[in-house]
Amino acid sequence: MSKFISFQDILLNQVQVPVQLLDKYAALGLKEQEVMVILQLLRFLQEKNDFPTPNDLASHLTISEKECANILRKLIQKNFLSIEQLKNEHNQITESYSLNPLWEKLYTEEAETNSQDDGTIFILFEQEFGRPLSPFEIEMINTWLDEDKLPPSLIKAALRESVLMGKLNFKYIDRILRDWKKKGINSVEQAREASKAFHENQKPKQEAADQKRDTSIYYNWLEEE
Repeated sequence: MSKFISFQDILLNQVQVPVQLLDKYAALGLKEQEVMVILQLLRFLQEKNDFPTPNDLASHLTISEKECANILRKLIQKNFLSIEQLKNEHNQITESYSLNPLWEKLYTEEAETNSQDDGTIFILFEQEFGRPLSPFEIEMINTWLDEDKLPPSLIKAALRESVLMGKLNFKYIDRILRDWKKKGINSVEQAREASKAFHENQKPKQEAADQKRDTSIYYNWLEEE
């Protein structure tokens, strides 16, 4: 008769993996094998093995000990991993792997970027509207940021779209953002593709009007890097 494993046993025997790592590893330039080595390091650190050998790690992976050692070296070179010297209870110097450089890249830099974006977004709106924002307008931007949890980059994209459509007002920008949310659009790249598709469908209706005005900047925001 097989031994029954309780859900409690399963839950207790887990490694906590930050969602940010799964979301952002490709943007940081990490490859899947490197991420798996990081996850194994997390597992050993949780088990109080602060300095697992390449062989220890490779025994749970499909790569060789040599490949594992190379990945560890690359992680250190790219400042995702560091080796720290610690003193144990006997006052002896020991070494330990630390993933703090990776966590700093994932969280500190993003927090700084978001903070900068949050601040500049109000300036950008005032520049486009050519006047100071009203308290109601400031509150609406804060609602998009704090309650709707929209990334500043997406709000800026909606502002640019409203400018290009010649409908520069907060109600129209709000409609754009709500429409994108309804369609599952949550990145600037997705917004670009949706806007391009929309404008392509509208092109036959606008050909006559386009001949009478300069359209040289029409797709500028859509082509941004």
